Amino acid sequence: QMADPFLYHTGRRSQYGCLGHEIQIEHIKAYVCTPSFFTDKAVIVVHDVFGWLFPDIRYIVDLIASHGYTTICPDFFKGTEPWKSTDHWADFADWLRDHDPMKVDKEADVVLKYLKEQCGAKKIGIVGFSWGGMAVHHLMLKNPQLAAGVSHYGIIRDSEERYNLLNPTFFIFGEKDHTISYDQITLLEEKLKQYCKVEYKIKVYPGQVHGFAQLKPEDMKPDDKPYIEEARKDMLDWIKMFV
Repeated sequence: QMADPFLYHTGRRSQYGCLGHEIQIEHIKAYVCTPSFFTDKAVIVVHDVFGWLFPDIRYIVDLIASHGYTTICPDFFKGTEPWKSTDHWADFADWLRDHDPMKVDKEADVVLKYLKEQCGAKKIGIVGFSWGGMAVHHLMLKNPQLAAGVSHYGIIRDSEERYNLLNPTFFIFGEKDHTISYDQITLLEEKLKQYCKVEYKIKVYPGQVHGFAQLKPEDMKPDDKPYIEEARKDMLDWIKMFV
């Protein structure tokens, strides 16, 4: 039995009134939020196991859009069921086999094409959380169209080729995340030093558990708030530097 890594109780979150709207691009639904002015910069947000409808991820989309980016969160689960907080962790491995964060290339291509052709995007970044953090790590190794990536608490664990990033990537971790051991972060750091030819950064935020960086302000615990806000600012600063 795998322990539930989401120490922030996902069932008791505050409501969120989204600022964006839903669209259909080829075989994918997506949530989009745009700034009030035209921009040729865009950011793709990759959701966690709870999927593209989860209020926390939509809050992040709206937040990034408010900084001047066309921001989009596609349904990388392609209409299939996301993980639910009522599901049993014993079934997680089976669920994950059908929802592989390293099989996102086709959907990413569809969304990149949409951003370039329909939204006039010239520079595109990507940020992802947990499941989405793994997807970002994967895509930053595969897709040169992505100018910069921010991977929140997601490491690809099973491949020696996971260190030769194509463009600048920032890895955000929580110190108390019991789904990612400190050894894994150390290994990532050592290997990136050895193989990575582009700019990268790894940062561990004190006392933070898995899922910390995507909370809405009213759901933050006072002790965690400064670290969450710092991670958010770090994420935006990284994107602004390259996108």
